[in-house]
Amino acid sequence: MRVLLLGGGGREHALAWKIAQSSKLEKLYIAPGNAGTAVLAENVSIAVTDFKAIADFIVEKEIQLLIVGPEDPLVEGIRDFLQADNRLSGLMIVGPGKDGAILEGSKDFAKQFMKRHGIPTAGYMTVTSHNIAEGQQFLATLNPPYVLKADGLAAGKGVLIIDDLKEAQKELKEMLGGKFGKASCRVVIEEFLHGIEISVFAITDGKDYRILGSAKDYKRIGEGDTGLNTGGMGAVSPVPFANSEFNRKVEELIVRPTVEGLQKDGIDYRGFIFFGLMNDGGNPAVIEYNVRMGDPETEVVIPRLKTDILELLVATATGRLAEAEFALDERYCTTVMLVAGGYPGCYEKGNIIIGLKDVEDSIVFHAGTKLEDGQVLTNGGRVMAVSSYGHTLEGALQQSYKNVEHIKFKSMNFRRDIGQDLLKWVR
Repeated sequence: MRVLLLGGGGREHALAWKIAQSSKLEKLYIAPGNAGTAVLAENVSIAVTDFKAIADFIVEKEIQLLIVGPEDPLVEGIRDFLQADNRLSGLMIVGPGKDGAILEGSKDFAKQFMKRHGIPTAGYMTVTSHNIAEGQQFLATLNPPYVLKADGLAAGKGVLIIDDLKEAQKELKEMLGGKFGKASCRVVIEEFLHGIEISVFAITDGKDYRILGSAKDYKRIGEGDTGLNTGGMGAVSPVPFANSEFNRKVEELIVRPTVEGLQKDGIDYRGFIFFGLMNDGGNPAVIEYNVRMGDPETEVVIPRLKTDILELLVATATGRLAEAEFALDERYCTTVMLVAGGYPGCYEKGNIIIGLKDVEDSIVFHAGTKLEDGQVLTNGGRVMAVSSYGHTLEGALQQSYKNVEHIKFKSMNFRRDIGQDLLKWVR
């Protein structure tokens, strides 16, 4: 089978790593890819939102399956664009159309969807410039901290959590005034959910689903969850506090009603769903939906998939997921993200990375790298993730950190406490 995977981060490297193991694979292309994916597949210099160039490439290379990694092309409607192209009538696509991708593309739509289908989530109000006074009043009825979310995609920067009411009211006005561009022309005010965050991943063909497992990622740049938010500094799967009872509640109260809700709303959703959840004393509630896999969670979830991922993806695209084999590795998988100095603020690119050949019994997934004159260079804020298996959580973490010590590049930074807060659940 000839496959095209869109994206160039750690998520896509992890997916490519697993796809490359399939006996069904004939040729894998990745657009645009990175230095890590270049070892597994053929990188193609096409932007993920250049739909015409993607369509032409699919025709030229006789691609049979397209997997869309990041959210932007999904929200912008790549599936709809390609399905309207008469040349691509036989193309299989993993990733929802525009009507499904709005689950991530609009916070307001997602909240309405959850309310309509009885899925537990925080109380909320959607505010525009026309009802800003009502929004200010709603904020005053809430207990701090106050949660403000830009309705649209804002490159991961559109969520503010504020302790002071007057500051929250001021920020609401600024967001509606264009602080995050078009993304914040509507703002969702939410009640703050207390508890421990956890991510759960599923894949669905629109009728059936498979739960790919749970993960906990670490967003803050500094140890002890301090400092600025990042795209993720590490992750652990499975999550020790997600016991069988909690997982049962997640499936019965959230995953199944979401898939059934999509069906009831007439949305033919074929792809991944990321459930960002809060565990409040054993009771799950949805913080957000994503319509793709997370990063760096993919780097710990996909390695635990024991079955042929290509068979799973084809079954998803063709509506035959119920027939596909599915099994997960019971071992833990952990990942530690290596980032450029200064990230998530200003940082350098183009620094040489050494020591990759010294890594043993871990998998290095590239996120922001490029190849130049035979050398691997940094090419982003989050540079690479070091993932490891372990029969115990502690063992998996030790293995990742052991191999982190082999890798070097200028001003390299990483958190040294990934997963430490979870050890109390397994001791």
